[in-house]
Amino acid sequence: MTRPNIVFILSDDHAAHSISAYGSRVNTTPHMDRLAAEGAITDALYCTNSICTPSRASILTGTYSHVNRACSIYSEFDYRVPTFPEVMQEAGYQTALYGKWHLGRSEQSRPRGFDDWLIYPDQGHYWDAEMTGPDGEAVRPGYATDVVTEHSLRFLGERDQERPFCLLVHHKAPHRPWDPHPRYEGMYEADTIPEPETMDDSHEGRAQVVREVRMQLDDLRPRDVKDEMPAELEGEEHRRERAAWKYQRYMRDYLRCVQAVDDSVGQILDRLEADGIAENTLVIYTSDQGFFLGDHGWFDKRLMLDESLTMPMLLRWPARIPAGTRVTDTLSNIDIAATLLEAAGVDVASELPDQQGRSFLRQLGGEQVEDWRQAVYYRYWEHDDPEHHAPAHYGVRTPELKYIRYYNDGLGSPGSSDRIMPIDDELYDLVADPREVTNVAADPAYAAQLAKMQELTAALQAEYGDAPYEGPDTPRLEWPTVR
Repeated sequence: MTRPNIVFILSDDHAAHSISAYGSRVNTTPHMDRLAAEGAITDALYCTNSICTPSRASILTGTYSHVNRACSIYSEFDYRVPTFPEVMQEAGYQTALYGKWHLGRSEQSRPRGFDDWLIYPDQGHYWDAEMTGPDGEAVRPGYATDVVTEHSLRFLGERDQERPFCLLVHHKAPHRPWDPHPRYEGMYEADTIPEPETMDDSHEGRAQVVREVRMQLDDLRPRDVKDEMPAELEGEEHRRERAAWKYQRYMRDYLRCVQAVDDSVGQILDRLEADGIAENTLVIYTSDQGFFLGDHGWFDKRLMLDESLTMPMLLRWPARIPAGTRVTDTLSNIDIAATLLEAAGVDVASELPDQQGRSFLRQLGGEQVEDWRQAVYYRYWEHDDPEHHAPAHYGVRTPELKYIRYYNDGLGSPGSSDRIMPIDDELYDLVADPREVTNVAADPAYAAQLAKMQELTAALQAEYGDAPYEGPDTPRLEWPTVR
């Protein structure tokens, strides 16, 4: 078969449960749904570190944070670890990247393996953003989602039609501060958006550090909710009402930003159809991690609960993927690079020697892979960052159980607090408690399951070469420096 073209669309902080193909109760995403209907949807794709820079590095390299060195948004991606675009370029693919990169600002950390690229220096802005490319920096007027889409469509129009291409479309949206385009005014108006079932989660029984995270809906800032809060909602006695008011406005703008991304997906699909290349083009839509949409009373990500851990992924490749395919195996973001390279006919083992993931291309074709792993190992390295106070932790998720250890060694971004919290465990029975509201780590009835998950965590740490926490004197991973 002729090697496929690849369009990899990556958004930022887009929760799977705000995509209607995943059963969203709060919005509709018709163009993303089209990918699922005409191709495949994954049920269990998880990130290995739920924050922007680390997840993007894992997607590009197929490796964990301790290998690619991008453990935090404050660290720099190790440019010596090869990426799938580099390999594809060497294999004869035309390659391009437009949008968010966020893997460092040094010369060494700039995009490699691309024939053309244009990125935000850091997070970027929603309007009139400065963007950096091979020719330097310049302000690109317009709305960020539209600008990225326009550059992507231009690439498709100017490409060499005799060679396959790999196009990375990296949107800023729907990342904070959730600035929607005015054309979406009137959609998802405040006070019309359903609240999640767990919004009033008391967090009773959770680890102490989790109860102290600063990601409560009430922690949303005026800049996040835009509208002026009514004076009658002030005061601790109105905390629940205030959280509900903030939720409506946060979600209104978040969902409007999502709508722009969905429209972008539609524009790209239409172009592929118009150019007559849709049949042999693999289109992937995903996000670098999930996001709390009021679930458990939170916003943001970082924690290992499913709303944050789960990445959406919708894929269409008519020549290879049967319409309506549903992949139920446990996948992770380190599997993406191997999958794309196998689709392109590249020998993954020889081209990505540090590879820790595994291609799930066979599952996309409808095959059952008997020896596929059904557990994902996760590690969040930051600790008690000044804004979110999200704790360092690691753990394992299987289809039935989730184990989390908050090891709390104070490791985090430069300048973070040295406050040491007690080591704490959480265990969730995902069959009996799919919403993850009851921590059963201390329940004697779950002693055997807890021990089993602790053993599995140790085994996966050994397999991936990630050292477990062993106390305050444990050697710490040094933050990468510019080489």
